[in-house]
Amino acid sequence: MRRLTTSAPDPPVTTTVPGRSASKTSAGEESSPLVEFARAGLWPGLPRAAIPKLAAAGITGPDDVTAARLIGLPGIGPATANKAMTALADRIDTYDVAVVLHECGLPLRPSVRLAKELGPGAGQALRGNPWRLLLLDGQALEEADRLAASLGFRRDNPQRGPAVLGHLLQRCAAAGHTAWPESELARQAADRGVPDPAAAVREAVDSGAVIRSDDLLALVRYAEAEEALAEGLARLAATAEPWEPAAAAKGKKSTKVSASSVEIALRDLDDTQRDAIELALSHGVSLLTGGPGTGKSRTVAALVAAAQARGKSVALAAPTGRAAKRLEELSDAPASTLHRLLGAQGTSGIFARDADWPLEADLVVVDETSMLDTELAAALVEACADGTHLLLVGDPAQLPSIGAGRVLGDLLEAKAFPTTELRTLYRHDAGGSIAVLASQVREGVLPAVDDPTREVVVVPGRSSAEATHRVLQLVTDSIPRALGIEAADVQVITPIHRGPAGTQALNAALKGVLNPGKGAHRGFDPGDRVVALANRTDVGFTNGEVGVVLGAGEGGGLRVAFTAGPVDVPRDAVPDLTLGFAITVHRAQGSEWPAVVMVLPPEGTVMLSRPLVYTAMTRAQRHLSVVTAVGAALARAVAAVDAQPRTTRLGAMLGELVPVP
Repeated sequence: MRRLTTSAPDPPVTTTVPGRSASKTSAGEESSPLVEFARAGLWPGLPRAAIPKLAAAGITGPDDVTAARLIGLPGIGPATANKAMTALADRIDTYDVAVVLHECGLPLRPSVRLAKELGPGAGQALRGNPWRLLLLDGQALEEADRLAASLGFRRDNPQRGPAVLGHLLQRCAAAGHTAWPESELARQAADRGVPDPAAAVREAVDSGAVIRSDDLLALVRYAEAEEALAEGLARLAATAEPWEPAAAAKGKKSTKVSASSVEIALRDLDDTQRDAIELALSHGVSLLTGGPGTGKSRTVAALVAAAQARGKSVALAAPTGRAAKRLEELSDAPASTLHRLLGAQGTSGIFARDADWPLEADLVVVDETSMLDTELAAALVEACADGTHLLLVGDPAQLPSIGAGRVLGDLLEAKAFPTTELRTLYRHDAGGSIAVLASQVREGVLPAVDDPTREVVVVPGRSSAEATHRVLQLVTDSIPRALGIEAADVQVITPIHRGPAGTQALNAALKGVLNPGKGAHRGFDPGDRVVALANRTDVGFTNGEVGVVLGAGEGGGLRVAFTAGPVDVPRDAVPDLTLGFAITVHRAQGSEWPAVVMVLPPEGTVMLSRPLVYTAMTRAQRHLSVVTAVGAALARAVAAVDAQPRTTRLGAMLGELVPVP
């Protein structure tokens, strides 16, 4: 690694790199790769005011960086200079990647992720195979081809074929698939200029980047996750022993719940709910499903009491902070997000809890498991020790996970583990009309809504602009005035980001009336509602969590109140937050609010499906307003078959590993 010195300044030296070594700034002057690197925010610790002065100080490359040259630039004293030098030294591989991208005019922001993916010597590795740019999710093939051409590579280079296959499989994963048919991948590769797709497949498989299973191909990360998940579930099913009755467990451990309390809890359940508890106590893996208002939470609460009466330790978790908080309140037992339970290590995808340090719980209950993707589910099962009882609770009618896989759907279809489906609708007093509407939508029926209680209101609109106007009326006036629900407890949900009634436009409009301001703190103002775009358990929030900005934090960060409490969000994590007055249905999944305004603009018609509509409706606890400008398309979406199916291998694996009960 290059070393940065703190010696006296050398005479200014202008350094260049092959190819496009400099670009023009808005003022027309030449800009070095290092200046563009800093301007892109990739040089931590360097004040932005100092960036335009780097060239004048003789700093055009890392070898030019000395304390003497830095000190005296705007905002830089001795301490800041040392901090900036250390930060650049730590990111020298990122800089080398940025130089390669800079040469052909590509954006530099992917440099951090690409350097992490490629490891030491990342810049040289990218020069040797420019199609490694496709290792990043969401990277365009056209940009990789452009980079390759600028470095002198031909499109028929043998390195391109396997990279294109990996790129296609990443696109499949982004759509939820963990695998894809080999013949279809070969056809798509040929369409993208791969001269010999069969040879590309062989090379990708031989390299270990792709796994072949029968006629399916899968990226190794998803193949290994599905294998680990299937094997882990089979292990739990084989090693768990049925638990003895509560009375027989007395005296073995101190218990939090008396047998009489358990009897009272069980007395309030129906036979199906009691059967679910018995299955969870008797089997290593079991499933509990049902729609809103069918008593899933009440069943889980009784199960927790039954397990504790037997002296068993319990761990409760859900994918989101709001869902975990609700589970904790209803079960009268501590609950956390699944990422916190497993000890997620920042955004690395690595968890502290694993086979070497498993969870210290006899019973693990996870709610909202329709949101579980394959990799997170595999991490969960790996962290469960032999003999652990695992109960997965969820509603298969909701949207599937954002990540690749359809874990809950595959487990239900495989019929490999005992399953209880709750059908009886109990929620009448609190959320009755919402639950009734949702149960009918769940079955593919969109009834006419005529609710004198105004728990459910349908507001038709003729355009996106009119829909947005209705949303503002509902949030700022109608719902608070007529129902006594404050605007702070109303969540707006829409299927799309762009357009007049997408999250971007709605957030701007809602902020303008609910919390106007110029974004004084990193683009936000105190009182702004924000939503997390990534899992940052190292900071204190998870993807989809909604919070409220309290004010500025240390070092240019933010202080945000999330469900679990206030969190100091450092400056580098602020980009993982965005305004959350309006959020997408996918981000809303796993959370509930006292009131929800569900917006269906014409631009979102193509995204409508029964799971999406059902998921949006079931986010509301006390009131649901449906602002629809899609006409008959809503009824058609509800009546149609479910959303696009996903191609996975989990069901087939379970069929081989776990005998059907």
